[in-house]
Amino acid sequence: MPLDIDKLLSTPAELTDNSTAKCPVVLMTRIRLARNLSTHCFPGRADDGERKEIFNRCREAIMATSSMKRGMSVAVDELAPLQRQVLVERHLISRELSAAKSGAGAAINKDQSVSVMINEEDHLRIQVLRNGFQLKRTWTAINALDTALESSLDYAFSPRLGYVTACPTNLGTGMRASAMMHLPALVIAGQMEKVVRAVNQLGMVVRGLFGEGSDASGSMFQISNQTTLGESEPDIVKRLHNVLQSIVDHELNARAKLLETDPAKLPDKIGRAYGILKHGHVISSSEAMNLLSLVRLGVDLGYLPDEYRTVVDRLFIEAQPGHILHRADKPKLESDERDRLRADLLRSEFANFPTPGYPTAGNN
Repeated sequence: MPLDIDKLLSTPAELTDNSTAKCPVVLMTRIRLARNLSTHCFPGRADDGERKEIFNRCREAIMATSSMKRGMSVAVDELAPLQRQVLVERHLISRELSAAKSGAGAAINKDQSVSVMINEEDHLRIQVLRNGFQLKRTWTAINALDTALESSLDYAFSPRLGYVTACPTNLGTGMRASAMMHLPALVIAGQMEKVVRAVNQLGMVVRGLFGEGSDASGSMFQISNQTTLGESEPDIVKRLHNVLQSIVDHELNARAKLLETDPAKLPDKIGRAYGILKHGHVISSSEAMNLLSLVRLGVDLGYLPDEYRTVVDRLFIEAQPGHILHRADKPKLESDERDRLRADLLRSEFANFPTPGYPTAGNN
């Protein structure tokens, strides 16, 4: 089925509507596998004709899998620039694929928990997303999809090196497992630099909200494995799980320490953020991310009911520039008008929020 952006956005999605696994600290778990066909040049070397042949062959194989039942597929050059931006903001395609030339595209399943990019840096970038901290479940799902695709596509594989990839840093398993972590207390306490150094020493990488080269708006950090060679996929998942659990513990300890040493600091920050989101009339994208981050922290600390965490997580996505433009049905707007529309959206959503309930002094 061809991709219909409006239908995609109106359908309940794993990251914006599924509340079953919402949890503090970890917003999203993602695993990507890089795969290539043994019979064709890598996308960077293939001509237009070969890229289109690869696209059609891979798309047919992907859409035939059970994971893509009632899913959609599209060639990137069939999408308007704003539609590409919306897919990037939903983490369904990369910024690199959104800028790709002809013969590139993606297949996305109904609840947006699976997307497969075709002819990005590699012939296939298979991706499975889950909300919350679900590394093992995510690995089980992507391993099943990979096995199904391997039964119909001839992967480039070396008995000595593993899966052959366009970039040597992905050689071996071709796997990047990651978690999107919300670490406001470590940021407020000035401990993130120390955490980044420790994570790097353990063979992991810390990036911003949209991966390499992006910033950490809203105290969001993407943490993933750095090496793909010399270690099995389950071993990578297990090692990453242990590192992430350690960071979760550090974040929760930092929150407890902040509440103990300065009991008014976090309630004050959270209350100010809540007030601006509920009553503000001009809010930039980065400001929205930082304010929503503080309100999410307020949910984690019990100042707001737990069910509002799902709403905040949805707004992290819907307050981004592409989504604001799409909602306004405008391909382009000046930034101040976009900021007003974003504030309208947030005011409307926060009109339904209860007033935060703060613990009494000495009862944090």
